[in-house]
Amino acid sequence: MSMPIELVRQLTEEQIGFVKRSGLKAEVLEPGHVRLRMPLEGNQNHIGTLYAGALFTLAEIPGGALFLTSFDSRRFYPVIKEMNLRFRRPAKGDITVDAHLCAEEVVRIQQEAETNGKADYLLELQLMDANGEVVAESRGLYQMRAH
Repeated sequence: MSMPIELVRQLTEEQIGFVKRSGLKAEVLEPGHVRLRMPLEGNQNHIGTLYAGALFTLAEIPGGALFLTSFDSRRFYPVIKEMNLRFRRPAKGDITVDAHLCAEEVVRIQQEAETNGKADYLLELQLMDANGEVVAESRGLYQMRAH
């Protein structure tokens, strides 16, 4: 990892005002693996389930958090190019997402970005409730770019 874990936690949870207000928490921040939690409390919609925008935020943030745990933020920065979210069932409690980039994918992204100034990476994720039920599925296309 290119920066201290507590700095990665602070950037993940607090750098973006909307994310900070949502109460999103980083439970795992490791090279190639992050687990994030979005609380129901404070993020309910008009019927008392988790607001769709909060679920979207939970699906989108792992791409940046994985970047921070796996790449050199002094040389590169991430952007999101495309995001799709499929809602499967109402989210009636806190929701978590686990995101992974295998070591080979990290090397591929790094090498491609060094060669071309940018590299795409895809994350297909499942957002899950406390019972392990999938409440939403996401597909995010991110890009790492050279500064």
